[in-house]
Amino acid sequence: MNLSPDWLPVLANQGWEARHWSSIGRGNEPDPVLLDWARANSHILLTQDLDFSQILYATQVSGPSVVLLRMENEFDASVKKHVCTALREAGPALKAGALLTLTPKRARLRRLPVIPSE
Repeated sequence: MNLSPDWLPVLANQGWEARHWSSIGRGNEPDPVLLDWARANSHILLTQDLDFSQILYATQVSGPSVVLLRMENEFDASVKKHVCTALREAGPALKAGALLTLTPKRARLRRLPVIPSE
């Protein structure tokens, strides 16, 4: 719910099926409900909400994959291009279960479950 539905055509133009949560469930659903739906339906969650990565870390689950956008202007054309390139490159890892964190200059990929370091 924290990303614009304007991402749908951007993702569709790259050949990916995408749905906005507003077409699936209520906007006030708790984050675990979204994660459970994504896991059950083999979807990847694209979000700006830090809570999802924290839930993955705390629960040590192996899915669903989450792509976390840490960018100020999600509507900038260069941001959209960067996101689509990173999604293509991380595709196999995202299918297997991963957390992909994207900043304007960096992509960090961690396989799930995210195991705390000692």
